[in-house]
Amino acid sequence: MKTFAVVLSGCGVYDGSEIGEAMMTLLAIEEAGCAYVMFAPDKPQLRVMNHLDGTGMSETRNVLTESARIARGNVKPLVQYDPGQFDGLVFPGGFGAATNLCDFAVKGADMTVDAQVADAVAATRKAGKPLAAMCIAPVILGKLIEGVKVTVGHDKDTDEALRRMGAEPQDVFGPEVVHDARNNVFTTPCYMLPDATLATVAACCRKLVAEMLK
Repeated sequence: MKTFAVVLSGCGVYDGSEIGEAMMTLLAIEEAGCAYVMFAPDKPQLRVMNHLDGTGMSETRNVLTESARIARGNVKPLVQYDPGQFDGLVFPGGFGAATNLCDFAVKGADMTVDAQVADAVAATRKAGKPLAAMCIAPVILGKLIEGVKVTVGHDKDTDEALRRMGAEPQDVFGPEVVHDARNNVFTTPCYMLPDATLATVAACCRKLVAEMLK
């Protein structure tokens, strides 16, 4: 049975992992007859948001602790990730990917990637295992892998930032997967698509997992 590592970034679209994307990723992996283990950095969130009205909140939360809400407690610190034990590394989206796994939401193309995330990506590439990202999370791979082909749907501002990083953004307009065979990278837009529904996200995740298993 193939097993995938799934990296979460908290809980909630505005300051953590997008819950629908995270759950549809896990479901797609299960439906494909595979297993998963969830990881998250053990660090404070950059910000905490009120998901009812979109305003900031004056409190501090931990990325690993919040990710445990999605994982039903079964989540490990990212420093424990060993690519030799897995068949691929997957990053669901949500603004936590752009604030907790990197700082794209603050710095755009001048972003930096969390050191633990960068180490996990580098180790996965060295092991020859596939990398996957969805929604806004492909910016992480765009920053770390020179010339990588990724998609964030067809968001012009994010595409331009990716080009400035040295990546090659690919526009897609539905639940499609972009496969960069040279870099062993798979990306799909999910909620970056305008008017995307949970069914759209599910289709993206299923296609992503299916492509990784080919």
